[in-house]
Amino acid sequence: MIRIPNTLIYLLALIAVLSVIFETSPPVDAPESEPPPLTLPADENAPLLPVPSPFDERVLVEVGQPSDSVGTAFAVGERGVWVTARHVVDGCGRVGIDIGRGGFAPVQSVDMSTFADLAVLRTGRAPAAVPVALDEPLRLGELGYHIGYPQGRPGEVVSRLIGRSTLVTRGRLAREEQILTWAENGRTRGLVGSLGGLSGGPVFDAEGRVVGVTLAESPRRGRIYTADPQLVADLLLAERLAPAPVSVGPLEPENYGQVGDELRQRWAVVKVVCQVEGRRSASKAAPDTKHSGPQGGQP
Repeated sequence: MIRIPNTLIYLLALIAVLSVIFETSPPVDAPESEPPPLTLPADENAPLLPVPSPFDERVLVEVGQPSDSVGTAFAVGERGVWVTARHVVDGCGRVGIDIGRGGFAPVQSVDMSTFADLAVLRTGRAPAAVPVALDEPLRLGELGYHIGYPQGRPGEVVSRLIGRSTLVTRGRLAREEQILTWAENGRTRGLVGSLGGLSGGPVFDAEGRVVGVTLAESPRRGRIYTADPQLVADLLLAERLAPAPVSVGPLEPENYGQVGDELRQRWAVVKVVCQVEGRRSASKAAPDTKHSGPQGGQP
């Protein structure tokens, strides 16, 4: 009988254990494959979103001086046209789009809306535009998928539409505008805390079409606020933009993290970087409400 030394047995066992570990462990940088489960399905028979009313909830945001920040933008034209939130780029000395590996594409022009917290960026180049369906009727309770760069890192949030509000901005930017209110319903794993950096990002419906632009959050109440679809449509009309009807496919709680990764890899959804040259200042939101554009929830 051949006797196998104990040291050889231990070595073989160690190799087997390490093989199992490396075969089953995902790469450190791999995205999460699925989000936390949702408890309630969307109701296709829910009532339609009501028209704006003087009795809509009023959401107050105090806007201070601009500061270095990050936000999100999405492509609406193949010639380098992007939509973001105005407060992401307002007052910036430099605006760039992060294309990864330390590279930035300079923004050639910034056109800011005079009637909403929206802006159009132009870079000269962009991928195919994301699908936009701003004239589709929305139903209360339907799901919205917010994709972008919360806290400057890739991430997504899913929410449910609960109604309309009026965004009342005070301070450096003073205006009132109609917005939609969503109740946060889940996040892709690893995303905790502030959604700062998600401002300017698209919110998709279940069909994979953009139905708004993320503007602000209320962390204490678990609310996310997006631009009224009609105001986004008015902006595109004023800029003579007609986004191509390209589909990103249906979104659901099981795949919206994967869809978000695909859109970022195609640079259809990008990180916007604002640099305020020669200024050192801080912006401050109302205690219960924060713009979700710059880091830390500042407007």
